[in-house]
Amino acid sequence: MRRRTVVGTAALAAMAVLGAACTSGSGGASSATTSTVPPGAPAEVAASAGDWVLPGHDYDNSRAAVSTIDAANVRGLAKAWSHEVSGSLSTVPLIVGDTVYVQDGSGRISALDRATGETRWESEPYGLNIGPFGVAVADGRVYGMHGSKGVVALDAASGRELWVKDITATPTTGIDIQPTVYDGLVLVSTVPVSVGGIYKGGDRGVINALDAATGEVRWTFDTVLGDDLWGNPSVNSGGGAWYPPSIDTEQGLVLWGIANPAPFPGTPEFPNGSSRPGDNLYTDSAVALDVKTGQLRWFHQVHPHDIFDRDLVHTLIARPAAGPPVVVATGKGGVLVGLDRTTGDELWRTPVGHHENDDLTELSGPTLVAPGTFGGVITPPATAGGVVYVAAIDAPVTLEPNTTAYFGAKPGQFDGSVVAVDAASGAVKWSTKVPGDPFGGVVVVNDLVLTATLQGTLVALDRAGGDIVWQETLPGGVNGWMTVAGDMLLVPVGNAKPAQVMAFRLR
Repeated sequence: MRRRTVVGTAALAAMAVLGAACTSGSGGASSATTSTVPPGAPAEVAASAGDWVLPGHDYDNSRAAVSTIDAANVRGLAKAWSHEVSGSLSTVPLIVGDTVYVQDGSGRISALDRATGETRWESEPYGLNIGPFGVAVADGRVYGMHGSKGVVALDAASGRELWVKDITATPTTGIDIQPTVYDGLVLVSTVPVSVGGIYKGGDRGVINALDAATGEVRWTFDTVLGDDLWGNPSVNSGGGAWYPPSIDTEQGLVLWGIANPAPFPGTPEFPNGSSRPGDNLYTDSAVALDVKTGQLRWFHQVHPHDIFDRDLVHTLIARPAAGPPVVVATGKGGVLVGLDRTTGDELWRTPVGHHENDDLTELSGPTLVAPGTFGGVITPPATAGGVVYVAAIDAPVTLEPNTTAYFGAKPGQFDGSVVAVDAASGAVKWSTKVPGDPFGGVVVVNDLVLTATLQGTLVALDRAGGDIVWQETLPGGVNGWMTVAGDMLLVPVGNAKPAQVMAFRLR
């Protein structure tokens, strides 16, 4: 691994402000509460604290809901309504007051009545997006993907278009991320993948902070270090972010997980990534940026010179019962790392799921590798009570040193698992197999952990021990991420015909 602190402890401490999301223990009380709304949070965060206003529920990315659903009543969940959409649903529906906001794979943004699922307004379809995608809601506006090129802002009450900003540098770079809004900034990133191409030489992912009122670029951060793309810009590409960052509102830091370098594993001319010698910073790294300026404060690379597509896509802030908060980063490499929030120093490292030959630095011929290119922790984790919960995909793939493998391993080979990891020590508390590929990520709801599978099963596990306590068959596969508020559970069932947002409520 490689870590570098750019600004020291004293400078970061000077930026500290009050306000942090807190989580409770594993009892039957609500899983998350907000002690103080951080300065810079949109009005909706304060007004709808019990709802699901941010993609990760809060700026910690805790995905820990305020809900009445628990192990004693989960079997009482029943379908309340469903809303059909065009395209897929690799997204997080947002629950804000009496409205649900969601974007589908055609680019259409919809505002739905929370009680009935009826359409209040919907936008035009802004264009295909391969995902992830989705919306943010802040200060009376809804922000979503404008096809695969940029960001659109709409009036939250009417759906009227306010502005559009294209942030892609080339026809083959794209934007595949759900926005997050903080301190007047819409935080998004480009990636070297789009409907126009995939990992074309010279493409690089760039993080953008847009002015929430106008769409103008306030700052950018290039996730590829240096101007020459690690020595061969005609062949190499990489970086960018696929999932919303967590935000350390106390220290003024936005924490991103950065994607992989390419080509991978290699090409006939450049086997084993030899076109890009070295660590290939800042790929497969957690990076901490100053929220106001975009200046790099620290980074920590988990997988140097990656040849296995091990995007480090997720960050969250876990809060142990004793000791300081811990930044946890994870991704398709199937490894969790706990990091010091101020310096980026590694505190612990824990593999989850099945691993085979993924410690190799080069291949000599066809080799089975696990996690595969669609494996590991590919969808959002959660945290509550000082424990981190992840959904691990077991999808091994055979790779060759001189052949690119951009389209992933075949899902459905083996059952995946949900794993609980102590945030202070990195120790695995429990690991439970689930029936299928848990592409639905995880949500913490009181004494439950929820996930959903690509095969169409909704699963509830006991938070303390990991036992499966309830299952429900859905009308199709899930590769989006559930939200919970009050007595309602929203599931984006994107692999159904038709794709639909499903609402469950306690009877």
